[in-house]
Amino acid sequence: MTDAEYTTTELLSVLSARELAGRRRVFAGIGLPTLAVALAQRTVAPDVGLVYESGVYGAHPQRLPESIGDSFLVSGAESVLSMSALFGFVLQGGHVDVGFLGAAQIDRWGNLNSTVIGEWERPKARLPGSGGAAEVMANSREVFVVMRRHDRRSFVDELDFCTSPGPARARAAVPDAPVRGRGVTTVITGLGLLRRESAEEELRLVAVHPGVDADQVREATGWPLEVAADLPTTNPPTERELRLLREEIDPRRVYLR
Repeated sequence: MTDAEYTTTELLSVLSARELAGRRRVFAGIGLPTLAVALAQRTVAPDVGLVYESGVYGAHPQRLPESIGDSFLVSGAESVLSMSALFGFVLQGGHVDVGFLGAAQIDRWGNLNSTVIGEWERPKARLPGSGGAAEVMANSREVFVVMRRHDRRSFVDELDFCTSPGPARARAAVPDAPVRGRGVTTVITGLGLLRRESAEEELRLVAVHPGVDADQVREATGWPLEVAADLPTTNPPTERELRLLREEIDPRRVYLR
C-alpha cells in the first residue's frame, strides 16, 4: 500500500490490472484497458497478450496508442491480421480470455448500452454504438467493464437500448444464439467493485474503495443492489504501480488524469 495521492484513473487502472492475474489473452480498447494491460504485463501477468479490434494480436507498442488506428499498435506486435480474420478466428474461435468493455449504461445482469440515451426516435444523446462490443460480449470467456462514473444514470434498472446483451438476454431473444462466454463477471467503478458468477446472478457489490461505504453505492445504483456480507476495502495503488504508470507506461499523460 501507499500513502501517496492517486487519481481515479490510476486507481481503476491498477485494480483492472490486478484482475488480469492468470489471464492470457485480452481483447481491449483504447484508454483504461490499455493502461491496465500494460501494467499487468509489468506486474501480475507478464505473459498476457493484448488483442485490438483493428487486427493487432499480441500487441507490445513502443508507446501508448492514441487511437485504435494508431500506427504504434503494430510496433512489436506478434502478428497483424485483417479484422475479419481477427474476429472470425481469434475472437469467435474462443481464444479470448477477457474482453474489456465500457458503456454508458449497465443493468443488474451486465447487459450494456453504448448506442442511445433516451427514446430511439427522440434521443437525448446518440452514442458510438457497438463497434465490436456485441461480438466481444458473446465470444470472450468473460467480460470486464470499467466505468469511472457510478450513478443512477449509468447503473440503471432498465437500459434505454441494449447494445451488448449478456448470455441470458441473448438466448432469451434467440434460443440458439452463438454465445460461448459468461458475459460480464466484473465491473470496476469509481466507487467499488461488483461481480457476478453466472448468467443467472445479478451483479453485487463485493468491495468499496477507501472512503466509500455500501449505502453510498446503493444510493448511486438504479436497482436494489445486493451487497456481500463481508465487504472489504480495495487496496490502493502501491508506490511501484504508480511509478510504472506515471514514469514508464504513460509519462506523456495520454490517458492518466
